[in-house]
Amino acid sequence: MRRGCGNSVTCSPERNRRKASSMVDWAEECDVLVVGSGAGGCCGAYTAAREGLSVVLVEASEYFGGTTAYSGGGGVWFPTNAVLRRAGDDDTIDDALTYYHAVVGDRTPRDLQDAYVRGGAPLIDYLEADEDIEFTAYPWPDYFGKAPKASAKGRHIAPTPRSVVDDPELNESVRGPLGRERNGDPLPDKLIGGRALIGRFLLAMRKYPNVQLRRNTALEELVVEDGAVVGAIVSHGDQRRAVRARKGVVLAAGGFDHNDEMRAQYGVPGAARDSMGPWSNLGKAHQAAIAIGADVDLMSEAWWSPGLTHPDGRSAFALCFTGGIFVDQDGNRFTNEYAPYDRLGRDIIARMDKGEMTLPFWMIYDDRGGVVPPIAATNVPLVETEKYEAAGLWKTADTLAELAGQIGVPAEALEATVARFNRLAATGVDEDFGRGDEPYDVAFTGGGSALVPIEKGPFHAAQFGISDLGTKGGLRTDTVGRVLDGAGTPIAGLYAAGNTMAAPSGTVYPGGGNPIGTSALFAHLAVRHMAGA
Repeated sequence: MRRGCGNSVTCSPERNRRKASSMVDWAEECDVLVVGSGAGGCCGAYTAAREGLSVVLVEASEYFGGTTAYSGGGGVWFPTNAVLRRAGDDDTIDDALTYYHAVVGDRTPRDLQDAYVRGGAPLIDYLEADEDIEFTAYPWPDYFGKAPKASAKGRHIAPTPRSVVDDPELNESVRGPLGRERNGDPLPDKLIGGRALIGRFLLAMRKYPNVQLRRNTALEELVVEDGAVVGAIVSHGDQRRAVRARKGVVLAAGGFDHNDEMRAQYGVPGAARDSMGPWSNLGKAHQAAIAIGADVDLMSEAWWSPGLTHPDGRSAFALCFTGGIFVDQDGNRFTNEYAPYDRLGRDIIARMDKGEMTLPFWMIYDDRGGVVPPIAATNVPLVETEKYEAAGLWKTADTLAELAGQIGVPAEALEATVARFNRLAATGVDEDFGRGDEPYDVAFTGGGSALVPIEKGPFHAAQFGISDLGTKGGLRTDTVGRVLDGAGTPIAGLYAAGNTMAAPSGTVYPGGGNPIGTSALFAHLAVRHMAGA
């Protein structure tokens, strides 16, 4: 566990007192200041407004939504919630706790794990009381299918899509989709996935006069009085202003995935350019809290995935593979390609750490689906095939030996690897890596085998790197989101949620919707604690 201020921050008493409230000329006051506008920021601000507290939400970027808005599903992992119950779910909290404890282990405090697993269903009850917030069951298998009490159907729900044909201002204000921001695609006229969740929160908050939402406004420093956080300094362009928060500050500003200096400081593999978070995830909330003595944990961790490399040079989160195998620089297969994306990413990083693997690696597939890789969800929409080919990212050859030469791996090894895989495919059992052995592995096969042979020429290769959905290390908190100092004592007035807090799930990704669920829940719990609820 990495404690205290980290390597590059000096947390002297003089620094901690530098922004005492007596030195601050307050520009405005509110009950609750929320930093960030992803699921956590929006849920926290909504909860504050609904509980009758005045709230100011500041978002550093030009759009609302954070990393949440990029999520294709926008789902949350909340066992036994009312939406699942209406769909016929018969899960129990005890079973869900058994599963979560089994996969997370003792890497994080048990009471924090329990707060997450138990807290989701009551939050959905709270949110569904608002006609603007609506969810639907979205079956998505748990990510450790062999763990005790894993659910093949999952414990996952998603926001219901919403048309914005008559609300272009709302559509424009929500971050994403990735096609708009990276490829210049036009905005769709319907909010789906993470954009739907953010949009629904924004709609719900319109009913309340006691909430102010501000974009292009970044956190700079926290203000401390007698050991308690009483507000913050925020900036808009060149202007700095002090906001006093009578009840407290919620830091829900995402991770530090786009800060290469912090990634290097804390040993986070990969690079900012390949992260799926927005550019504004720079870790400023982490730094501000560390500067006043907040403790941190899991700072080398992220939510990992393989990344299909695009012509702009960025490797982006891809999932739902429907064919192909991955091979390394030696032409050897090295993992279960159909495993949940975080487990795949960790396989790759572990081999890199041992010096057994270098980037890039390659997906090898045949021509049954043409040149385009067999990937059902690329997240960043594909551009023209010719651009991938011109960039040397997609290769095609009549023979495997010729393809091996194009991607720089030994021809005999690649031929042997494919022949071995085809023999396994003929039996339907992956003796090497267990592909197809868990419910998630076959979730996207349409009922067919997870082992699709590579036999129809010409043969293809697509380049991959490592991507992430954001860092997951951050401020240590208690079960209501209060930030802890190095002695484990809550820092009065300071709360954290989402990727700004150290994830309750530790070094694993238990199921789809864990990041968004954690963010929304702990921001909600934080504000409820401030409100005395």
